[in-house]
Amino acid sequence: MDRPADAAVPHVRCCIVGGGPAGIMLGFLLARAGIEVVVLEKHADFFRDFRGDTIHPSTLEVIRELGLLDAFLRLPHQEIRALAGQIGDVFLPLVDFTRLPTHCKFLAFMPQWDFLNFLAEQGRRYPGFRLQVETDVDELIVEGERVVGVRARTPHGSYEVRADLIVAADGRNSTVRARAGLEVVELGAPIDVLWFRIARYPSDPRQVAGRADAGRIMVMLDRGDYWQCGFVIPKGAFETMQRQGIGAFRDAVATLAPFLRDRTGELAGWDAIRLLTVRVDRLRRWYRAGLLCIGDAAHAMSPIGGVGINLAIQDAVAAANVLVDPLRRGAVDVAQLARVQRRRQLPTSLTQAFQLAIQNRVIRRVLGETRPLKPPLILRVFAWWPALRRIPGRLIGIGVRPEHVRTPDAGARAAS
Repeated sequence: MDRPADAAVPHVRCCIVGGGPAGIMLGFLLARAGIEVVVLEKHADFFRDFRGDTIHPSTLEVIRELGLLDAFLRLPHQEIRALAGQIGDVFLPLVDFTRLPTHCKFLAFMPQWDFLNFLAEQGRRYPGFRLQVETDVDELIVEGERVVGVRARTPHGSYEVRADLIVAADGRNSTVRARAGLEVVELGAPIDVLWFRIARYPSDPRQVAGRADAGRIMVMLDRGDYWQCGFVIPKGAFETMQRQGIGAFRDAVATLAPFLRDRTGELAGWDAIRLLTVRVDRLRRWYRAGLLCIGDAAHAMSPIGGVGINLAIQDAVAAANVLVDPLRRGAVDVAQLARVQRRRQLPTSLTQAFQLAIQNRVIRRVLGETRPLKPPLILRVFAWWPALRRIPGRLIGIGVRPEHVRTPDAGARAAS
């Protein structure tokens, strides 16, 4: 991992704030194309638990186009070719990825820190790539109406980075977009999610499944020796659940997944459980002169479908495709930044509309139900006709308007 800064970076073509999937992928693509870029990450490393770790087939296709797929798939991961759900006592196969028009016909589950470390290692092969950790951006430098740089705090003090373009990829709580005064459109989310892990035994069911019944919903991701679980709750209900006690929560988990009853004691207290406050929003305008927002900084996604990483990667690929030539000339104008937004606006809006429909018409209804659930007819139809499962497979696995790498490879370091 790179060291924190101890001196100012006088000027780069592009400064990316945030070392998540959007920021690291964009930094790698720009450096690969011969553009000098610095990525500023406020943490010392990428290791944060309960981050999204679903790598979709469209992202795997991007990695293949970069010539890195074989190396990537040598990293520890799980491959999921179908998704199913259980409503009440009825098991329903719902999603099929095996017929996708992609090289990889599966979801890959991989810890996000492994994914980001992989991309950063690839970026370091190029002389123009620099990743600066423990660097917390807290101010924009503005001259006239144009953003020309950032000020950041490090363990060694404050310093400035000036660039032809600043890219905000610092997540749903983006400091950069707040400092830029960009308008956020809140779309609403009636749910939050409690994330936790619990041991997985060889005798457990192998298929990834969501489980729902009588006011409860839980998603279970098979991570080999443990289940990563997301327990869906109504917005703001966490404090009430805490007052009811951890025992009541363990009982709720065991009710949805009875085979876990003998190990819910692993949830010894609330410190074993993380609250994900769900937000769905997007910027009305993703840019201003000298600044572009991508990924969650431009549009916070619901966890439904696990598509947040995929949308962030697609934003990064689109931004690189549009901006490499202007950055090479040192002349990025707002028309080119607007072009990035136009390219990614439709996929973002349609994906969020789908997520909102699921949240408001399905999940909210299930959470408000007190009687045992029966699968609705539409889900039974998916179980009866396997070909229909390809539709959600395409929506989740590829999405709307997948991006492809159009940027050149300027050549890695000779020593690599």
